[in-house]
Amino acid sequence: MSAMPRAYFVCIGNAGRSQMAQALYERLGGVARSAGSHPEDEVHPEVVEVMHELDVDLSGRKPRGIDPDDVAWADVVVTMGCGEDACPVLPGKRYVDWNLPDPIGRPLEEVRTLRDDIQRRVEELARL
Repeated sequence: MSAMPRAYFVCIGNAGRSQMAQALYERLGGVARSAGSHPEDEVHPEVVEVMHELDVDLSGRKPRGIDPDDVAWADVVVTMGCGEDACPVLPGKRYVDWNLPDPIGRPLEEVRTLRDDIQRRVEELARL
């Protein structure tokens, strides 16, 4: 059992930021879920590519919508621009907001920079 908090990563499409955060958190040994306020059909190809560079395979992941049961399950909810009225809010939950750009359509170098920023933030979250 992990001593790391159970984390729920939420963005708009669950096709970029939140998928990277979930995978990187799990790679550190944490338990995580992710979702989007308006889930896309698939994880963005540029995200799959930059995560593959770290030997993390996101090609089989499917974006999901926000589930209130997942919010209740989580120790911490990390929002990443899911839309002010769409982000899940439950009293008594710990919330962290990461103001991060959406990687869709960005050049690979920018997506790598975003990935590295998410990795740094995930490592900090894991230490809480």
